[in-house]
Amino acid sequence: MGATRVVRLCRVLEESPGVSRTLANQLLRSGTSVGANVEEAHGSHSKPDFIAKMSIANKEARETH
Repeated sequence: MGATRVVRLCRVLEESPGVSRTLANQLLRSGTSVGANVEEAHGSHSKPDFIAKMSIANKEARETH
């Protein structure tokens, strides 16, 4: 799921009765951070740094899922 889809989903969730705003905000944070973390990984200075940053992106993707 791309970041733009996550943003659109969160807008719908915030307007839906019974859906916690906290839940929608957490989904927004985790869903939009995946791409930023991958971009940071591509700019890393070492293989261990790349692996660490990609690991963070993977965790955020799993949380979003």
